[in-house]
Amino acid sequence: MKKTIIISVAAAVLLALAVAACLWFFVIQPKNEDLKQQDEKMKSMQELAELEKEEMESEYAQLDLQYGEMMMQITNDSLIAQLTREQLRAQQLLEELKQVKADNAAEITRLKKELNSVRAVLRDYIRQVDSLNQVNQHLRNENTQLSGRLEESTRENQNLQQERQQLTERVTIAAQLNATAISMTRMGKRKVAKKMSDTQTLQVNFNIARNVTAENGERTIYVRIMTPTGSVLFGGGYFNYENRQLEYSMRKTIEYSGEETPVVVYWNVEETLMAGDYHVSIFADGNMIGDKTFSYEK
Repeated sequence: MKKTIIISVAAAVLLALAVAACLWFFVIQPKNEDLKQQDEKMKSMQELAELEKEEMESEYAQLDLQYGEMMMQITNDSLIAQLTREQLRAQQLLEELKQVKADNAAEITRLKKELNSVRAVLRDYIRQVDSLNQVNQHLRNENTQLSGRLEESTRENQNLQQERQQLTERVTIAAQLNATAISMTRMGKRKVAKKMSDTQTLQVNFNIARNVTAENGERTIYVRIMTPTGSVLFGGGYFNYENRQLEYSMRKTIEYSGEETPVVVYWNVEETLMAGDYHVSIFADGNMIGDKTFSYEK
């Protein structure tokens, strides 16, 4: 009897499992698959709507730029005012589009129609601008030809002036004096001083180099000696250099014949000089013609 009951129960369980399996494979699972496919379809549609909205935003922005570029190419005030209104319209529609959700089909459809309208108006204005350009093209070509001839003439004149200026500069540079073999000696009583404290005179020697292109005659040579502290050993006067007045330490007038000319100048020391670097600069005719630095220890 128990065996019969057990068999009956087992059969009932197996039958229930079979029914459940049938329900799963033929009812529940297909329904879940349908729901999943519907979700994927809705997701794809949403993505397409978002993509379409982005493309529309890009087109509105491009139209805005095109209106701006057209206004830069024309000078007609009336046409510029019309283009400005249409550009503002495109900008306003773009802002409306940015506020609309991609799944709002009615608004997206409306703004798509507006986009087509804005695009058509832009094409009409492009035709108008092209027509104006064609009318003025002949005049512009004539002006270009006249301008080209004028520019060519101007360039030729500028080239001549530049060549003349370069030639003048080369002659001027070639005629400048040049100080060479610059030296400075500390002198004591009748001999070279070994210490700064023994120095009574600074003797500066140099040569004005040979220059056959330089003008002959009297030349005033100025010498500046700058101390380690940056001050100038002042000789009581000034000279002109690059539109300013500079102090000089010594000056000397020489007779220059175009040949190498030795020059010696002296600075009388009235107080003990400090050790360090002394910079000697030599000037003539408003130009610095030589310089050199000398270092002295105590």
